[in-house]
Amino acid sequence: MDGLLAGIAEHIDCRIPIPEPSAHESGEIIIVLPILTCLKITLHNAMIQTGTRKIDLARKLNQKGPQVDRLLDITHASKVETLEQALFLLGYEVFVSVKKSKK
Repeated sequence: MDGLLAGIAEHIDCRIPIPEPSAHESGEIIIVLPILTCLKITLHNAMIQTGTRKIDLARKLNQKGPQVDRLLDITHASKVETLEQALFLLGYEVFVSVKKSKK
């Protein structure tokens, strides 16, 4: 998992879009990422898709640049509410679903 998270962090640092997960095929291992990591990946991709720079997002959020850096830092425990607000300001809505595990 550490290698995957390091790769995700590298993509974010280099402003490379992070692809959506592929469909699960029989025999493959499923890796479940923490919800904060998923939100940060979505925010990163949304910023690229909308052409939003960190400084632009900081202004929209009434925050300083380092605070946006922390929002995109997958090792930082950002508040879900702040990530949700950032995504909303970029035109995205957050939906959460919970289902019973098959285990």
